[in-house]
Amino acid sequence: MAMTVQDVERFEASRPRLEAIAYRLLGSASEAEDAVQDTFLRWQGADADRIEVLEAWLTKVLTNLCLNQLTSARARRETYVGQWLPEPLLAGDPMLGPADTVEQRDSLSYAVLALMERLSPNERAVYVLREAFGHPHREIAEILDISEAAAQQVFHRAKKHIADGRTRTEIDEAAARRVIEEFLAAATSGRTEPLVRLLTQDAIAVGDGGGKFPARAKAFEGALAVATFMRGLFKPGKAQRALAGGSPGIHVTAANGAPAVVVVVDGRVIGVMCLEVTGEGIAGIRSQVNPDKLERATRRWSASGHGEPLFRPF
Repeated sequence: MAMTVQDVERFEASRPRLEAIAYRLLGSASEAEDAVQDTFLRWQGADADRIEVLEAWLTKVLTNLCLNQLTSARARRETYVGQWLPEPLLAGDPMLGPADTVEQRDSLSYAVLALMERLSPNERAVYVLREAFGHPHREIAEILDISEAAAQQVFHRAKKHIADGRTRTEIDEAAARRVIEEFLAAATSGRTEPLVRLLTQDAIAVGDGGGKFPARAKAFEGALAVATFMRGLFKPGKAQRALAGGSPGIHVTAANGAPAVVVVVDGRVIGVMCLEVTGEGIAGIRSQVNPDKLERATRRWSASGHGEPLFRPF
């Protein structure tokens, strides 16, 4: 159809919500942008007279595009170098979308995005649409062309899978930030014992380098193994400085709605460390160091105000 200015404006009004849905579904900002653009092209070629509710139509088109993407992504990730982790979004990024409720914040958290990789495409779609965006099961059923009863079953199954992977209660943002600052102080002290005390006994640490930045293919498991790795990571030395490409500044800011560590060299984000902080201690450390997944974070960092780094380890 020939698009009018009003048609474009209607779509652009929906773009932030569509991007937030696509990001939660795909775990990638760049892929989310592509999916939303493909949705726009479908809208451009559609018969507007046959579309009763534009928001519902756009959501259905986008969701199905993302489902196709998730199916092909599973095959690609089987050949991915090392661990695959989502692309982190720094505070203020419009793609973060709604985070007013506990459910919305959970669906956005880095830990849950990583857990959602275990879900089937349909489970992930139902979980995101229901938990993060509050779509009734009837609407979700129409979007996915399944029965309402099936939509409810898929949602309960997906929610159980997520709950099984997260058995602890997280603490509030201010307390989490204090724990992260203590963690950084311990990591730069050169001693293992203070780090062990801050970690849960079954803590894990995993990084995504995408084959472009060194990252261990297998996760570190257990408090001692994680603490030993972190102590070495922050140990001053020429090798670390060369690897980082300069003297990194360590900042505590927010990523995916929770306090996180951002490592910056000459205005470029070279790493985002998302810590899963619980009442029992730090249960998970997930580090994104693949430069391809940090371009958006660097742009956001450059455009936002930030103070001096908390640490310069070397």
